[in-house]
Amino acid sequence: MVEVLANLSRGPVFLAGETIHCDISFHHPGPPSNTGRTESPRENNRVTLAWASVQIICQCTVSESRVLLPRGPLPSTADVSSTGCDTSFVPNKGERGSTVLSTKPKILFCDLTLTAGQTKSFKFEDAIPTDSPPSYRGQAVKYSYKIIIGTQRFQQPTKLLRIPFRVLVLYGLNDLSVYNEPDEVAPSNPFLRPKQKQNTILDIATQVMATVTARKSPHSFNITNSQGRVAKLLLFKQAFKLGDDIVGVFDFKDGTIPCVQYSVTLQSEEQISEECRHKMSQGSAITSYVKHQEMCLHVDETHMSIPIPLTASPGFITDIVCLRWRLHFEFVTLCEPLDPAELMEIGEEFSSWRGPANINVETMIWDLPIKIFPSNPVHVSSVTMMKSANSIKV
Repeated sequence: MVEVLANLSRGPVFLAGETIHCDISFHHPGPPSNTGRTESPRENNRVTLAWASVQIICQCTVSESRVLLPRGPLPSTADVSSTGCDTSFVPNKGERGSTVLSTKPKILFCDLTLTAGQTKSFKFEDAIPTDSPPSYRGQAVKYSYKIIIGTQRFQQPTKLLRIPFRVLVLYGLNDLSVYNEPDEVAPSNPFLRPKQKQNTILDIATQVMATVTARKSPHSFNITNSQGRVAKLLLFKQAFKLGDDIVGVFDFKDGTIPCVQYSVTLQSEEQISEECRHKMSQGSAITSYVKHQEMCLHVDETHMSIPIPLTASPGFITDIVCLRWRLHFEFVTLCEPLDPAELMEIGEEFSSWRGPANINVETMIWDLPIKIFPSNPVHVSSVTMMKSANSIKV
């Protein structure tokens, strides 16, 4: 028996374009202790593995009632390797859906012999293509990534070890030379080291995400209906990262229509492309995440704060599906003025107001598009439920 252990040291979340580092070890613990023999046979002290290969795949699973895929292979963002179909290493064996991305398999070893108690360790490194689809679990489409480690003992079936991981996509990182400073404009300082370390794709992505989601000039929106002005919304920005808080301020002082209650819901909109829709009349799938609700009658000013979950998927678009984000507002306004307030004196400084038992109201709905970008994958790894290590016995 050989125990195969694989571990993603940094965690199970990566950006498209990053290089995955995986530590893989093969350990032979020795013959079982309950054999009842005083001396184990020589073949029990030595185990030979024929080969071991590693490969990254991305599987796409769709809902047949909502998605009608075109005939032939799925549109792929990377060339799907056919090597696995011609050898005993079939990385997508037993997987659901279709393979839309498959890197070239890398051979760890051929003909490896382990003695009892011996361990052999290997390091696997491979880059995730920058044009890969992101990890996503929607109502109609699912993209899932896995590292597949295949190995085989002589005259025994192939065993596969799977390690799922998550991929975040930040568009615009295809050419890193745009972000790296060229040599001719680099400062010439004799005290600087001659070789400057180039920024990694994670460093560049972090700078880009911080720039596009930085707070700039606030956005002001006047919320009105057919009868007049309801409120004024001040939103400090419309581009956010995973884990950010969406903060806004409502101003009801200058409103001509009293607002009784408002609610704000963070929603994602999953839209299937026209070529892949099962029915041309089918609409988008809406998923709600976080909701903020507040009573605001006789309130001059209030604010909202909606956290964006780190487990959510940033906006993206592929040949099959497009994911967008929005804030869904609902305002409950009065259709007619209230009766004069009935005040009840409580002491000398305080009074209370008793509202009417029934009021005539109407609800106004408004959707505000926003943009959500990825966050640092190291931070996202801290809340993911994925395991960064797995093992099998061969």
